[in-house]
Amino acid sequence: MVVVVVVVVVVVVVVVVVVVVVALVVMVVVAVVVVVVVVVVVVVVVVVVVVMVVVVVVMVVVVIVLVLVVMVVVVVVVVLVVVVVVEVVVIVVVVVVEAMAVAASAMEVAVEVVVAVVC
Repeated sequence: MVVVVVVVVVVVVVVVVVVVVVALVVMVVVAVVVVVVVVVVVVVVVVVVVVMVVVVVVMVVVVIVLVLVVMVVVVVVVVLVVVVVVEVVVIVVVVVVEAMAVAASAMEVAVEVVVAVVC
């Protein structure tokens, strides 16, 4: 009878120890899994934030480049307009000078005609 009680007590103690050890192992495994999941989530969040920052920086650079291109195009258009206006002014001045030369020639011919008629 004492042997049976001792065997039952030993079996119960062994079962309790095994259950406790298994519970501790399960708790450690769950803790490790939770830590791994948290680390993965943190890494994913960091990667997403880095990607968003890179996208924002690229967008800002693209906007700056576009603004610079627009400014260059505006400057080129203004320069072309100024060149065209200067060319038009030069042409008008040349036409006026030529017209004055023609008028001077006509006046010279008129003076010669008057001189020829008078003399």
